Amino acid sequence: MDNLVDSTIPDDPDLQNDLFVKVFNSGNGALYDSMYTEDAVSNISGTPLTGKARTDFFVDFLATGPRIRSKVLQTYTTADTSLLIVDYSLDIPGPDGEMTHINGTCTDVLVRNEEGAWRLAVDRPVPSEDHS
Repeated sequence: MDNLVDSTIPDDPDLQNDLFVKVFNSGNGALYDSMYTEDAVSNISGTPLTGKARTDFFVDFLATGPRIRSKVLQTYTTADTSLLIVDYSLDIPGPDGEMTHINGTCTDVLVRNEEGAWRLAVDRPVPSEDHS
């Protein structure tokens, strides 16, 4: 997967989630980052990142081969803003090949841009206490 199909994130939150998972699991960090607004804040690293720092993190992190699964629990949409509450499970390979498993809930905020396309503006994954 080298580019977003038509660079279009669908209106349906479940289909949005399916696309995010597919692109994340592709390992292409630059492509994943393209689903965010330019000034978006991502907390996937555990620290709020934006701009080049966010892009660099996605490129480096996704190249290591983490795998994510997620399910939309709730969606709230008004005009050009959408809030998604998502349960996720993330498997992160370590340098020694050991996998770290993280489960939690993520709050995603999407905004519709001037061209009518949805983009992520904020993600805030919160891991549960019982991960290994």
